[in-house]
Amino acid sequence: MAKHHSINYLELPARDLEATKGFFSAVFGWQFQDYGPNYSCFLDAGIDGGFFRAEADFNTQRGSPLLVIYSADLEATEASVVAKGGEIVKPVFSFPGGRRFHFTDPSGNEFAVWSE
Repeated sequence: MAKHHSINYLELPARDLEATKGFFSAVFGWQFQDYGPNYSCFLDAGIDGGFFRAEADFNTQRGSPLLVIYSADLEATEASVVAKGGEIVKPVFSFPGGRRFHFTDPSGNEFAVWSE
C-alpha cells in the first residue's frame, strides 16, 4: 500500500525505449510491463516507475536529480554496464560511506551505482 506523502512513482524519458528496457533488464535484472508502444513500467527496481518515449534525456550537469542504484559488487556491475552498451561518465570514486560511478544508459540518461 502506498504511504501518504511518500515518493510513490518515478517516470523517466527514453529516446530508445526498446534499447533502454533491454539494457536495464540485462544489467540490473529489471522486468518490464508495456502499456502501449510509448510507455513501459519497470518492476523489481526498488521503486515503482516507468520509461516513456521522449526525445529528452537527463543528467546532473543540467541540474537533474541523480538516480542511484545499489550494487553489492561495484566492479562487476560497472563491467556489465559497459558490456551492455552503457557509457561511464564518472569512473569509480570514493565518497563518505562508499564508492560509486556514473553512467549513461542507451537513451543518454545519467545514473549512478554505489556500494559500501
